[in-house]
Amino acid sequence: MNAAPGISVDAVSMWYGDVLAVNEVSAEFGPGVTGLLGPNGAGKSTLLKVVVGMLRPRLGAVTVLGETPFDNPSVMRRVGLCPEQDAVYVGVTAMEMLTYLTRLHGYPRGAASVRARDALVRVGLEAAMDRPVAGYSKGMRQRVKLAQALAHGPDVVILDEPLNGLDPVARRDVVALIRSLGEEGRCVLVSSHVLHEVEAMTRRVLMMAHGRVVADGTIEEIRRDLSDRPLAVEIQTTDPRAVARRALELPGVRRLDLGPTSVQVLTTKPVELFLALPAFGAAAGVPITSWRPVDESLEAVFRYLTT
Repeated sequence: MNAAPGISVDAVSMWYGDVLAVNEVSAEFGPGVTGLLGPNGAGKSTLLKVVVGMLRPRLGAVTVLGETPFDNPSVMRRVGLCPEQDAVYVGVTAMEMLTYLTRLHGYPRGAASVRARDALVRVGLEAAMDRPVAGYSKGMRQRVKLAQALAHGPDVVILDEPLNGLDPVARRDVVALIRSLGEEGRCVLVSSHVLHEVEAMTRRVLMMAHGRVVADGTIEEIRRDLSDRPLAVEIQTTDPRAVARRALELPGVRRLDLGPTSVQVLTTKPVELFLALPAFGAAAGVPITSWRPVDESLEAVFRYLTT
């Protein structure tokens, strides 16, 4: 690997006519995987196009590996892009396609062929690499796009909805692959709507809505910053009613939902609840077997910030 990968976005704005797609976005990305999330129209794809040099920002600045990416081949040789759009050459085999694309990065035919084969093996297409891409399923074409983004050994990898069209087994494998890219020290920026699988790739996310960044950090950090949002805590116990009565005495409790072996507490003061829980069982003579927050998931945070 070369110098430590990195992306810097400084007060970037982009618009198309009267539509403001990206609104003063600033962020930095180092080695590892970052999830880029947001509803349709949030500005994610436009931001990615600015990062890879397909678009020049109207305002602000972007640097990739310390250089401006727009119209800069030296940067592009170190960036791998897996676009959301279906972008394969159906008239050739996957091996032929990747060898050709890798040669465009400056590798001689022999080295390009080796890299193409290694990339196709890494994405699970070793058995199909010599078949025409025209006969590939949507999921196989998606993996070809991922392979071409990796074949030239980029330091920065940009993946726009890489899980689209994949079956559950392929999704699991691609999630593991993306996680491994981050562990190798590459700077990986991945957009996806499959929230629970983004959560399996990384804990750091950048969330966008209406062209702006609404949250940036680990899922736990973002959830802690939502101090005005009640936290749902599920408590496992043999006597939910007794625990519920005790919970009602605490400040900040908004709602209780009882189940056969649990009670879910919605509270604006979770620390007080957590500190009190050990005493609940002792005072009431009722064992509490476990407790856990149930809305610290990425999906819950995403819902809070984008709806």
